[in-house]
Amino acid sequence: MPKPTFDALKTWATNYPKLWNAGDKQAWIDSYKKVAPGNVRMLDPVGTPEKVGFEHCCADSWDLFQPNVRFRIVPGSLFICDNEVAWLLENHFTSDGRDQIGLSIETYRFEENGDLVIRTYYKVPRHSEAELGEMFKTYLPDNG
Repeated sequence: MPKPTFDALKTWATNYPKLWNAGDKQAWIDSYKKVAPGNVRMLDPVGTPEKVGFEHCCADSWDLFQPNVRFRIVPGSLFICDNEVAWLLENHFTSDGRDQIGLSIETYRFEENGDLVIRTYYKVPRHSEAELGEMFKTYLPDNG
């Protein structure tokens, strides 16, 4: 499989928050699989143990976070360079009854063999931090 084209990566990037926010899990998974049908590895965030496999890296995250978090790629922050995509993502959620935004920098490297490497950068919430902390007790249990 050749590396995904610019247009394929642009379509995937456009669909990433759109399908997530619409709650369309199967379409979100299908969109991923079009550009990354191989193995997925992820450091989420960098500095935590590596996750391996599409289910663990992507589908499990959907099940845990999608009901409570909405995404928006900050305008002007989407970069597609050859086989890599990077963006600054706004993560919208409600905590302690207040609407909040957490920022994450995310990079995606799509390999010629269909594999994908994801690296994210953000401040990990403490487990004591209301709703988001509760989710991270499950997602990163050793980073309380």
